[in-house]
Amino acid sequence: MGVPAFFRWLSRKYPSIIVNCVEEKPKECNGVKIPVDASKPNPNDVEFDNLYLDMNGIIHPCTHPEDKPAPKNEDEMMVAIFEYIDRLFNIVRPRRLLYMAIDGVAPRAKMNQQRSRRFRASKEGMEAAVEKQRVREEILAKGGFLPPEEIKERFDSNCITPGTEFMDNLAKCLRYYIADRLNNDPGWKNLTVILSDASAPGEGEHKIMDYIRRQRAQPNHDPNTHHCLCGADADLIMLGLATHEPNFTIIREEFKPNKPKPCALCNQFGHEVKDCEGLPREKKGKHDELADSLPCAEGEFIFLRLNVLREYLERELTMASLPFPFDVERSIDDWVFMCFFVGNDFLPHLPSLEIREGAIDRLVNIYKNVVHKTGGYLTESGYVNLQRVQMIMLAVGEVEDSIFKKRKDDEDSFRRRQKEKRKRMKRDQPAFTPSGILTPHALGSRNSPGCQVASNPRQAAYEMRMHGNSSPSISPNTSFTSDGSPSPLAGIKRKAEDSDSEPEPEDNVRLWEAGWKQRYYKNKFDVDAADEKFRRKVVQSYVEGLCWVLRYYYQGCASWKWYYPFHYAPFASDFEGIADMSSEFEKGTKPFKPLEQLMGVFPAASGNFLPPSWRKLMSDPDSSIIDFYPEDFAIDLNGKKYAWQGVALLPFVDERRLRAALEEVYPDLTPEENRRNSLGGDVLFVGKLHPLHDFILELYQTGSTEPVDVPPELCHGIQGKFSLDEEAILPDQTVCSPVPMLRDLTHNTAVSINFKDPQFAEDYIFKAVMLPGARKPAAVLKPGDWEKSSNGRQWKPQLGFNRDRRPVHLDQAAFRTLGHVMPRGSGTGVYSNTAPPPAAYQGNLYRPLLRGQAQIPKLMSNMRPQDSWRGPPPLFQQQRFDRSVGAEPLLPWNRMLQTQNAAFQPNQYQMLAGPGGYPPRRDDRGGRQGYPREGRKYPLPPPSGRYSWN
Repeated sequence: MGVPAFFRWLSRKYPSIIVNCVEEKPKECNGVKIPVDASKPNPNDVEFDNLYLDMNGIIHPCTHPEDKPAPKNEDEMMVAIFEYIDRLFNIVRPRRLLYMAIDGVAPRAKMNQQRSRRFRASKEGMEAAVEKQRVREEILAKGGFLPPEEIKERFDSNCITPGTEFMDNLAKCLRYYIADRLNNDPGWKNLTVILSDASAPGEGEHKIMDYIRRQRAQPNHDPNTHHCLCGADADLIMLGLATHEPNFTIIREEFKPNKPKPCALCNQFGHEVKDCEGLPREKKGKHDELADSLPCAEGEFIFLRLNVLREYLERELTMASLPFPFDVERSIDDWVFMCFFVGNDFLPHLPSLEIREGAIDRLVNIYKNVVHKTGGYLTESGYVNLQRVQMIMLAVGEVEDSIFKKRKDDEDSFRRRQKEKRKRMKRDQPAFTPSGILTPHALGSRNSPGCQVASNPRQAAYEMRMHGNSSPSISPNTSFTSDGSPSPLAGIKRKAEDSDSEPEPEDNVRLWEAGWKQRYYKNKFDVDAADEKFRRKVVQSYVEGLCWVLRYYYQGCASWKWYYPFHYAPFASDFEGIADMSSEFEKGTKPFKPLEQLMGVFPAASGNFLPPSWRKLMSDPDSSIIDFYPEDFAIDLNGKKYAWQGVALLPFVDERRLRAALEEVYPDLTPEENRRNSLGGDVLFVGKLHPLHDFILELYQTGSTEPVDVPPELCHGIQGKFSLDEEAILPDQTVCSPVPMLRDLTHNTAVSINFKDPQFAEDYIFKAVMLPGARKPAAVLKPGDWEKSSNGRQWKPQLGFNRDRRPVHLDQAAFRTLGHVMPRGSGTGVYSNTAPPPAAYQGNLYRPLLRGQAQIPKLMSNMRPQDSWRGPPPLFQQQRFDRSVGAEPLLPWNRMLQTQNAAFQPNQYQMLAGPGGYPPRRDDRGGRQGYPREGRKYPLPPPSGRYSWN
């Protein structure tokens, strides 16, 4: 399902599940960054036990961010990933476990979506490059101004796929990062850390869920463990509900759609490449010092409390007079299952069900009306009762025709409103806007840096008089320079040929008209709707998909080979007779190897990540699998407006043909490529203060070759098997830094070892129930919370987990302090009307107003206890107010009670001068020369073939 659409629907319908994160920021003293002490209590008024990181949601924004300049090279990317993890860790502050999971080889059902996404990205990238060059030539031919093209390395995000050199290097960097933090960060000292890198098969979030499932099945598991999962995918909400853990929270960046992006030609905001006119860039700042800065701010994090979502769902799904006992856990499982019908990563959504049209609410209403007849719930521990599902689907099928007609009416109404809006805007828009000195300006802004000076005022005035009578050869909105040539800084006249409506994509199916089912099957599947056998095959495959997806969420991967073999879904009314369909899958299937997956998901344009002989199979016309890699392919908009919403009509990869072709090139792999093509497992890390440290060290000293059971009493009930790691991190051995700008760990005390989850029989069923001894969290929702989404008031999420959190306030002594440190101006009272210096504040220093309360600056909220004896710092040195610090100002008589022995002493960090507060690598290391601060420079092109270059 679409992440923005589902999250928008969820946050509007169940707003109280969202909580704003309280985040404590690092401080700086004399240019040295003082890290946050994560061993202190969590400022969010909650303590988490386990933190799980779906790493791909971190890797992508750190390697190719959308709202800030991209890292210059791979080393800066790694440091950015480290800093992002640090920030998350400081917010959550787990006390038992940190689990970091990177996407490994995915099941075939997921590989098809990955293949579509990567081929589409490659196609759009090539088309964007061609369009960019065409527009550039047109602008330059007209005399426009464009900055010179920069020759710089282009990061191909397709390298974030298992089996590439980038992912192998990332695993090495994360091992170093974990060892560094276990050695130096007090918040990590008692933590168990598990790293599941890209060599371990499975998607990151599903590896996390598999770990939780297997630990829940152990007798030593604590049923009241508080889990926190980091990730932005919508399916994490479903996965969290599927665990039936009472304390489960998701942390993610706050979703902010439509972030501005600069034009790829002129690097200015407000337009796209196709609308670029080549106008000179306005000066930014008095001395143009803001020329290369993007208008961005650090993203804020939010918590999604699944225990509150469970409260909402329990109230919504509770049904009276059922012929069977009501079970809230079973009803939540049914709700998760019904959400699959609106789309997921493995199946297309049904044509009649879309989130933005209230499809989930419609399904819930039908479910509550029909469940009295079904005789029971739709699902049980990840297994589907198809006879009951058939009753739900046929009930949806009865209203399909009205859904399609209402959708058409809504679209026509929307287009009508948009057309009227454009007409109003055109009526209010002047026909001609002069440029230069005659350009209209707001009062008081005539002398601003952005004002233009007309080079020929008489000519500009003449244009204003004669713009309606200009000759065809000269546009009426053309101004001239002093030498008589046309100037690109011309006024803009509204085009007479502008249409009142945008062209709509052609729709040959017309679901709102009679005969829609026949047209749908003819256009989408190229078969006649009367072909009952084919329709039955499509429905059979879709039903298998529903069963496979639910099993994947609740039990693990039922089959690594299964996938849905069509681009489109059937109709709900086609689900007749599905009760007797089989939902069993082939047992004993194995995942692809990493390089095999690359061959299955990469377009030929990303072949540089593969060995040369393998790459040739993607481009050689005589290749036996050349049809898997089309240079161009159709995108069916399928009723949507934009290409990214459409369906990429790519051929499906035949696994047997692919393996047969690869058998001929397998001998060409080097030992290093063979290593990257092998499947691995998880690695567990602990520091010297952890109870497991001595146990693991003894295993290495004895040289044990057999797997050893993990003693659960030494690591909070975690169970599994240990086996020795050939590339282990061991105490008293130097951990070399794979990032040149960071120093080696010469005094390491951490240790690592291979870890394997508890194993079960293939037919074992993990029960989807709340475990005995689990305590339901105290109810959060109050009667007024059920009305907040519909009472017309704007709902704002609370700060932290404590609903009764006291806001920070200033006492009279603090106000007197303000009177001394605030600059005096012409205003009256304590506060001056004079604006503070620009560097004084890094954002909004004022907390939100409570009803009937005056606005009070929070100037003392960032004071930490160990700093309180120094007194309040001068105003211009104070940092931006951060809502993460909710402590009240310290009273004078308490200041002497504070200790100066903070967890991080400044003298311990005198050498911290690298990015993110990391110690710089010394240049006098034996055998290795120093590296520049900006990171390693890559040649053009790199010998490793790691990137594509412009």
